[in-house]
Amino acid sequence: MTVRPEPEMSPRDPVDAIVEQWAAVRPDLDTTAMEVFGRVYRLSRTLGDRMEKTYGRFGISRGEFDVLATLRRSGEPYTLSPRQLSGTLMLTTGGMTGRLDKLERAGLLRRSPDPHDRRALQVTLTDEGLRVIDEAVSAGLAVQTEALAHLDEEQAGQLADLLRTLVVGTGS
Repeated sequence: MTVRPEPEMSPRDPVDAIVEQWAAVRPDLDTTAMEVFGRVYRLSRTLGDRMEKTYGRFGISRGEFDVLATLRRSGEPYTLSPRQLSGTLMLTTGGMTGRLDKLERAGLLRRSPDPHDRRALQVTLTDEGLRVIDEAVSAGLAVQTEALAHLDEEQAGQLADLLRTLVVGTGS
């Protein structure tokens, strides 16, 4: 079992209690991975819920935010094919169709025939969609920045680097 020294004045969290319980009943286990991924999971859930609430103020869900944000990041004219959107967001075409239907009904995007391929469609942000995504991304970043305020700039950079290493290493 790997025992790491406790950082001085380190706050305790629910994962600490879980790890201590495992150490009491199974001292042979190295719970380092549990400590890391337990915290990643808890953080993801907490921030995910906060982001859902934030995006809800703009009448969109996190999944719908992802569609609008992908179109926005693509640059002017903020147009992609449904296939490009599905590939970027790792969604089935059925899942994408549902999101596009809702966003189109809300007036945030429009679907139109692709002028270069009669069999294909294009999805484009409307002016209202552009306004909503610009406001929603700013509000979402404010929530994330507030969460990161518990770290200094160097710590935040180190965490970003470490998480990137994990993402690349696991092929996520």
